[in-house]
Amino acid sequence: MNNPSLVILAAGMGSRYGGLKQIDTVGNNGESIIDFSIYDAIEAGFKKVYLIIRKEHEAAFRTALTDKLTGFIDVEFIYQDMSDLPGGFVMPEGRIKPWGTTHALWACRHQVKEPFMICNADDYYGKNAYKTMLKFLNLGVSDSVFGMVGYRLDKTLSDSGSVSRGVCQVADGVLSGVTEWRRIKRSDGKIVCSQDEVSWQELDPQALVSMNFWGFTPKVFELAERQLLRFLEAKLAQDPLKCEHVIPTLIGETLQEGSYQVRVMSSENTWFGVTYQEDKPYVVDQFARFKIERQYPFDLWKK
Repeated sequence: MNNPSLVILAAGMGSRYGGLKQIDTVGNNGESIIDFSIYDAIEAGFKKVYLIIRKEHEAAFRTALTDKLTGFIDVEFIYQDMSDLPGGFVMPEGRIKPWGTTHALWACRHQVKEPFMICNADDYYGKNAYKTMLKFLNLGVSDSVFGMVGYRLDKTLSDSGSVSRGVCQVADGVLSGVTEWRRIKRSDGKIVCSQDEVSWQELDPQALVSMNFWGFTPKVFELAERQLLRFLEAKLAQDPLKCEHVIPTLIGETLQEGSYQVRVMSSENTWFGVTYQEDKPYVVDQFARFKIERQYPFDLWKK
């Protein structure tokens, strides 16, 4: 089996954050969250990382990140091209918003030929998550068995605004369903969500949620293409400028068909991210504390 690789979703626009948050500095030696994620992945045993980015951001990523990684891990860029659509579909005029993480996943199909894990660039997952996922991928159970590391819902919220999460249903360690909820927030001591900002529903704070920390085989690209086609046929005419399809939805739709299985692993590590600019001070403080506690060296990439 080929050595499993790490794929990082880094092509988002950061509209709520107000900038290219994937490489925004949060460490006291000029690091972004992605620096710490790649450091953790190398420590766990990963040898190669693919960065899904927009082509126009390549120079910024090279300057801020990948030039430092030479000698530590192999790096390859994957460009998420919004005009690259299956089935002869054409990008609508005026579309700026990316098609979502399912499309980003599908963009890997020509370059990633080995088992891989995929995660967000702007989320910190903790060291154990990478070790857990690499162990799972090295088992090589089956092309049709995927993996997921999940986190408790109440540990993944932002104090700065609402978030979207894929809430998971799990039975005997296997994922049985994923429901993508939007506008999740704390309210009067409870966690509530709404799809329309009119009716609100309470959620279980201990529910396991997907934070886009998945383990796949290349078989997933066929699945992504099939679901993208269905999505475009159903949604493109209705909402041509903003419709999107995300990996938790992809998995949820797939589980209904019964042809794939997703093994669920949980992490006790702390998760945090920068959904909003107001989240940044907390993230900066956390990484400073990690360095004081010697979880990370001051200079991650000192040769």
